[in-house]
Amino acid sequence: MTKTNGIPARLAALKTTPTQKLKNQWRDLFDSEPPPYNRRYLESRLAYRIQELAYGGLKPETIKRLERLGEELDGGDRAKSRKRADHSDKPITGTRLLRE
Repeated sequence: MTKTNGIPARLAALKTTPTQKLKNQWRDLFDSEPPPYNRRYLESRLAYRIQELAYGGLKPETIKRLERLGEELDGGDRAKSRKRADHSDKPITGTRLLRE
């Protein structure tokens, strides 16, 4: 039996695993405390990490390419990329503006 045989079953089990057990898995797989995000986030990140450990992560060439693309977008300025993601100058869709 190879170490990757049980991966599909582990991934499927994430959907029905209690949240506290997901947080325990997070501690085991990431060696850190789980973030205070919702359950769906924990499931998706755990699924990625399980597969990453079993099958390997991104190739170094892919990581370099992603970093290069990110720098092309924001010139390496993390604050600039966050501002673009925030769209803090515009209200979110569905916002109702009322005149007083």
